[in-house]
Amino acid sequence: MLVIADSTRRQIGELFELDDLGPQPLAGFAAPQRAWRVLGESSVVSRFEALRSGATPLIGRGEELALLSRGWQQAKAGEGRVVLISGESGIGKSRLAAAIAAATEAEQPVRLRWFCSPHHQDSALYPFIVQLERAAGFARDDTAENRLAKLDAVLAPGSPSDDEVMLLRELLSLPNTATALNLSPQKKRETLFAAMLSQLAALAQSRPVLAALEDAHWIDPTSRELLDLMVDQVRRLPFLMIITFRPEFHAPWADQPHVTTLALSRLGERRNGPRPRACRQCATR
Repeated sequence: MLVIADSTRRQIGELFELDDLGPQPLAGFAAPQRAWRVLGESSVVSRFEALRSGATPLIGRGEELALLSRGWQQAKAGEGRVVLISGESGIGKSRLAAAIAAATEAEQPVRLRWFCSPHHQDSALYPFIVQLERAAGFARDDTAENRLAKLDAVLAPGSPSDDEVMLLRELLSLPNTATALNLSPQKKRETLFAAMLSQLAALAQSRPVLAALEDAHWIDPTSRELLDLMVDQVRRLPFLMIITFRPEFHAPWADQPHVTTLALSRLGERRNGPRPRACRQCATR
């Protein structure tokens, strides 16, 4: 059990789920000190939301936000777009993604969010597992049966096959009652990817989708394979996907016609720095 002081609690924001233990007698302190038990890493919010206030105004990024808005309009018309936002830590990548989410909130798009973690770079499909658990509404005290029912409900619109359901249950470490699939590892991966892509397409049938994958520089290799397929699929759907990352990450999709690149510079360097490079479709509409 890991217990932290109230001062540490204020520094970590909402990065972790905590249990308030109340005032506790601690060595070296004359009076009891408030303490918190760490339950686990939070899967509800992004690192930006956990450590900062999303209510702070967005200043000096009007051009970038306008480009995202144009991409959203094109996505709503059925012309899927991907926007790559690169920049150093703390420069405003997540803040910009939050701003377009706030600007489109009244339109009630389908929201999808995947967060890569520096602690899970070797955990296959970690961002997608967490997002699926969050979409299904898993609770810490759910039984296995409850989780199975919740997962089946969230998968229903995509009409997955029995094999796909089994693989998605396996992905989330849920029990399977059916006979194990006699598939090679490569075939299992292909079938699982197909199931997850089908879910995305099914979501886009109801309403346009606004999606964000944050901190791609921490993405695990298997998630990277799936992301490659998603970027290709988006062009055929009413879908705006935002991918944020630091400059050291190589984004192989930048030259695709439906992809826009925004390389953020510090606001004080803006006058002499490079302007955002937009895709031809975004720049001309």
